[in-house]
Amino acid sequence: MDQLCVLVAVISFGLCSPDTATPYFIDVSAEALPPKSGSPNAMGATAADLDGDGDADLAIAIELGSNRVLLNDGTGRFSEAPLDGPSGDHEDVAVADYDGDGDLDLVFIGEDDQVLGYHLNDGVAGFTDVSDRLPNRATSNTVVTVDVDGDGDADLVTANAGPDFVWVNDGAGGFTDESAARLPQYDDISQDIAVGDVDGDGDADLIFGNEEQNRFYLNDGAGRFADAPLPLRATPEETRDADLSDVDGDGDLDLYFANVRIFNADRDQQDRLLLNDGHGRFTDVTATHLSPDDELTTAAAFIDYDRDGDLDLIRGRMGDLGARRSDFVLLAFANDGAGHFTAAPGVVPPITGANAFDIELADFNGDGRPDLFVASRGGPDRLLIGLK
Repeated sequence: MDQLCVLVAVISFGLCSPDTATPYFIDVSAEALPPKSGSPNAMGATAADLDGDGDADLAIAIELGSNRVLLNDGTGRFSEAPLDGPSGDHEDVAVADYDGDGDLDLVFIGEDDQVLGYHLNDGVAGFTDVSDRLPNRATSNTVVTVDVDGDGDADLVTANAGPDFVWVNDGAGGFTDESAARLPQYDDISQDIAVGDVDGDGDADLIFGNEEQNRFYLNDGAGRFADAPLPLRATPEETRDADLSDVDGDGDLDLYFANVRIFNADRDQQDRLLLNDGHGRFTDVTATHLSPDDELTTAAAFIDYDRDGDLDLIRGRMGDLGARRSDFVLLAFANDGAGHFTAAPGVVPPITGANAFDIELADFNGDGRPDLFVASRGGPDRLLIGLK
C-alpha cells in the first residue's frame, strides 16, 4: 500500500492517507472541483468535451439554481465556465451537436417550474441561450438524445409527469413536437430513460423508469415506438434510474432498475435486474443475481473497475439516513462474469455530506482508467479517480 500511495500522490493531486486510499478509487474532490455557489442540488450531469480540447468536461443540471459547466484542464482539475440562463428547478441535461456545426450543445429540462435551457456552443464552450427554440414545456425529470427518425441528427426524448415528449430535430437545431405520433401517451410520472438497441434490430429502443409501472417501447425502425412487455412485479417499484448494460457477457443489453421509496410508502425498494435473451424478451433474475437491499438507490453505473472483462456495479444512494451509515453513499458490487453481483466493500471511499443523484463515468485525468463524478443533491459533488 505504501508504494501505491506514492503513485497516487503523483497522479492524484498529492492525496493519500489511510482514510482516503482505496483499492480502486480515491476522492480528489477538494483539490479538483470548484465549490458550488448557490444551490447545492446537482440532479444530473453529462461528461463530454465541451471546449474541443480533447478531454472530458462536465455539464451539470442544478435544482433550484443556475446550471453549471465545468471545464477540465486535461489532468482532472475543473474550473467554472460562464453559462447564461434562468435559475430554475432543473433536473437533467442532454449534450449533443444539435445544430450540426461540429461542437456540443446543451439542453436542460426542468421539473416543477418547467424552466428549460437550450444553449448553443461556439466551439470553445461559449454558450448562447436559445431556450425559446424548444417547442413546449412540461414537468420533466429526464432528457436524452437519440436519432429518432434516422436522419443522422440528435433528437430529444423527455420523461415527464404526464405524457412524454419526442422532439424531432430539423438538422439545424430547431425542434418539432411529434410526441403523439411517435410515442405512447400515458399519465405516468417518469423519472429516467434508458436508450439502446434492446431487440438487436439496429435501431434505438426506450426504457422508461417510472414511479409505478415501468415501460418498454420498441422502435419500428422509423422512429415510432410501441409498448413491449416487461416482467410484472408483485409489489410496484418506484424507479429513479434505468440502465441498459450487458452484464452477463452474451452480447445483448440487460436491464437494471434502481429503486427507492420516497413518494410511495408501499413500494419495494429492492433494485431489479432483468436479463435479455437477445430479442428484447426479459427474465427477472433479481432473486438469484442481486443481494437483498432496502436502500434508497438513486443512481447506478456499470464499470469494469477491477479490469477482469465484465461490468461491475456502482450504486449511488441517498446518504442522509442516520443509523444506516450515511458515509457510504456509493456501494460497489463485483460481477462474476455471468451477471451475479456480490458486495465489494472498500472499492470506493466513504463519502460524507452527499446524496448521489447521478454517476458519470469518464477518464477525467487522462491516465486511461475510468473515473467517477458524483452529482450530489444537497452537498458537494465528488470526483473519484481510478487507481488501477
